[in-house]
Amino acid sequence: MSADTSQTAIYDLVVIGGSAGGLSVAISSLRSGLERVRVLESAARVAIPDLIGPNQLDVGFGETVTSVELDGDLLVVNTNRLSYRTRAALVADRHLDPDWKPAIALPDSDRVHVGEFDGATDDDILIVGLSDHAVELSAQYADAGNRVVLAASGMDPTKLSPAGASVLAQLERDRRATLLYRSAPTHIQLVNGFPMADFGDRRTPDLQFDHVVFASPRVMFGPADVGVTDAALESGKVWFLGDPGDDTPATTAPGWQVGVAMGQALFPELDVQPAPSSLERRAKHAGAIEELREEHYNATITAFEPTHSDLWVLRVKPDSGDTSYLPGQYASLGLGYWEERIDDADDPEAEKRWDKLIRRSYSISSRMFDEHGYLTDDNGLDELEFYIVLVAPTEDNTPALTPRLALKTVGDRIYLGPKVAGRYTLKPVIDPKAEIVFFSTGTGEAPHNGMVVELLRKGHTGPIISAVTVREAKDLGYSQKHRELEARYPNYHYMPMPTREPGVPKRYLQDLIKDNDFEDKLGVTLSPDTTHVFLCGNPAMIGIPEEEDGTLVFPETTGVVELLSAKGFTVDRRNAPGNIHFEEYW
Repeated sequence: MSADTSQTAIYDLVVIGGSAGGLSVAISSLRSGLERVRVLESAARVAIPDLIGPNQLDVGFGETVTSVELDGDLLVVNTNRLSYRTRAALVADRHLDPDWKPAIALPDSDRVHVGEFDGATDDDILIVGLSDHAVELSAQYADAGNRVVLAASGMDPTKLSPAGASVLAQLERDRRATLLYRSAPTHIQLVNGFPMADFGDRRTPDLQFDHVVFASPRVMFGPADVGVTDAALESGKVWFLGDPGDDTPATTAPGWQVGVAMGQALFPELDVQPAPSSLERRAKHAGAIEELREEHYNATITAFEPTHSDLWVLRVKPDSGDTSYLPGQYASLGLGYWEERIDDADDPEAEKRWDKLIRRSYSISSRMFDEHGYLTDDNGLDELEFYIVLVAPTEDNTPALTPRLALKTVGDRIYLGPKVAGRYTLKPVIDPKAEIVFFSTGTGEAPHNGMVVELLRKGHTGPIISAVTVREAKDLGYSQKHRELEARYPNYHYMPMPTREPGVPKRYLQDLIKDNDFEDKLGVTLSPDTTHVFLCGNPAMIGIPEEEDGTLVFPETTGVVELLSAKGFTVDRRNAPGNIHFEEYW
């Protein structure tokens, strides 16, 4: 043996290659009861480094396997550094298929890559692919501080390794990557030296990136790639992740499930059972699930249009009943706890309330224009529109509804509350020349969309201003429609304010008042005598005061209400009408 033989301990399993599939087998083997599992990775990182700590994986970096030999009842895995005696070995390493080419023609550029590339930081990167490799690259580039978009049209997350599926959900949950499950580029061209991706569908606009990477298929290592001797191969103790070649003995299994097959074949002391797939788990309750859906759901999703993976516009059509509403009102949506989640968050309520409905109230939005390009009258339609963001789990809160709603699509069934409600409407606006200002954060603009359209439809001639703040410009789901309204109506002004967009000064809605933007930039003077202000979104932005001994006490963070109150505005309450109107959105 050429390597250092100082490793005298006997391992249960040595995994050669830190791919997502290899890590999945290592993790599942440890969870099944194996005590000593070692992962050997020739590079300086495994596919998904974040899995090492939580799963207490034993990884040897920079260890290239030179041979796998049989020594009595054990295998000896030799690397450039050490030798390992082990009861079994799994070859999970892979290399890129040098003959694979993308289905579309690519421009000749050092910014368009097939396979992968090194060195990017703080770049916009498009990754195209459906496999674990695409997920691994997404995680790698996101970890390096890049802004990642994964175009994975046709991806089935159930076909990924458990490690790949887990990191994919985490990338979505943490907003570190934008996932396009239904889009893939149909054309790549260079614009000013940078690749522009044309996705060929109305859901995804043409996007420009610093780099485009096509995650090519990979070929799994065979016996010759790691020096497996004939004796070791014939022992049945060396297994392969995938198909290493036609002449390999029946010691392979499809995908990551090789870990289950190995456990059953080589470790009789373990009670290894195949992990049920998502579909299998649901099938056990399929009859009950369909009965529950039939019992509780009373509406159909007629449109589901993602602005991006975490932000959607959806429309819901009830089986029967009235869909009329006043702009600004809300309705309730619901799904059962029995439905699957898009994330892997611990959801203890799902076990206790498996057959119950989750209901949440959402402000009704508006499509703004009908199919002919006229201002829409949503009350003439038989469906309701909603604008919803995926809520990520935190240590203190496991959201129940939106992670389930994220997996729905057109045609799926859902619960819609029997009536709409809410007093956050345009009822106080009776002067057609009044200044009307809408402040919103994120999806808080939903009720304002219909309110703006209603004012314009009725011929309101006074200034109408809609100011909305979001983290990034991509979070402005209705921006194009607002710009069209601006072009048509000179009294309408749209003021989007992304707070974390590169190159855009960070400002908040309160700054519009502090800096007198309305008068200086729009020529609109806000007056408590003629102006109505509508607020929806983050409570910190609104800043509703509490009354203590007849005195208003404002929150520590200065909100819009406090700034306007200093100018003579008053909060509209049930028993005391005012000109500041707010929706308790959160």
